[in-house]
Amino acid sequence: MNKTQLVDLILKKKSFLCIGLDTDITKIPAHLLDTEDPVFEFNRQIIDATIDLAVAYKPNLAFYESRGVKGLISLEKTMQYLEKFRSEVFTIADAKRGDIGNTSEMYARLFFDKSASAMDFDAVTVAPYMGEDSVKPFLSYADKWVILLALTSNKGADNFQMLSSGDKKLFEHVLSVSSQWGSDENMMYVVGATRAEMLTEIRKIVPSHFLLIPGVGAQGGSLQDVVEYGINSQVGLLVNSSRAIIYASRGIDFAAKAREEAAKVKDEMEALLLQHNLI
Repeated sequence: MNKTQLVDLILKKKSFLCIGLDTDITKIPAHLLDTEDPVFEFNRQIIDATIDLAVAYKPNLAFYESRGVKGLISLEKTMQYLEKFRSEVFTIADAKRGDIGNTSEMYARLFFDKSASAMDFDAVTVAPYMGEDSVKPFLSYADKWVILLALTSNKGADNFQMLSSGDKKLFEHVLSVSSQWGSDENMMYVVGATRAEMLTEIRKIVPSHFLLIPGVGAQGGSLQDVVEYGINSQVGLLVNSSRAIIYASRGIDFAAKAREEAAKVKDEMEALLLQHNLI
């Protein structure tokens, strides 16, 4: 999905909600454990309940890889299911990859080359620490995106990301240097919602790039603050919520409750888009 298509999708749905499919088999409703593939069945019902509200889905690969082959099969089936909604959703592999060039080429093939695997994602999260040659292989695929870690919301982020280097913080160097590797047509950045007050400075460096914002919902980030400081003329935001939506209920009504929570976020997003004269 290219940038024009993504922006059009956001405006059509009046939403920039990304739902994280952080599907933990120990947390899904007990009645699903009797199905052939409980993780896939959980994902399928969440998708069916929220497909008109969300513009993106983001499976976190740790929740699938931790289960070995079974987990990867669940992920593959989830991606095959999402394939039928190809024009309706943007898909993100939350994998946080990043390695020497030939290894990154293999990761890129896994996530982007449908002939090599069944996981034809639109985007993958990538760690920038090893530099340009670890990121470039992901940028060689047309209409695919790198989502580079820039300023995360976890407690340990301050260990490195906020260190001063000259007159800039390290994360600001990451933004300014990496923005030359690709463009706002194939690169986004992860910025935690709990860092919303820093979005003004981030927008000075990357005014046109999309930002993937985790941390709204269970982590306590403010959607209103994210939009106030981070929105641009093409919206430029994908805001992720995972646990607050997918685990809204552990009962047989889990999909309906997930929809209720997703609808609350979507309605707030629509109001903010209206407030900023974007729809």
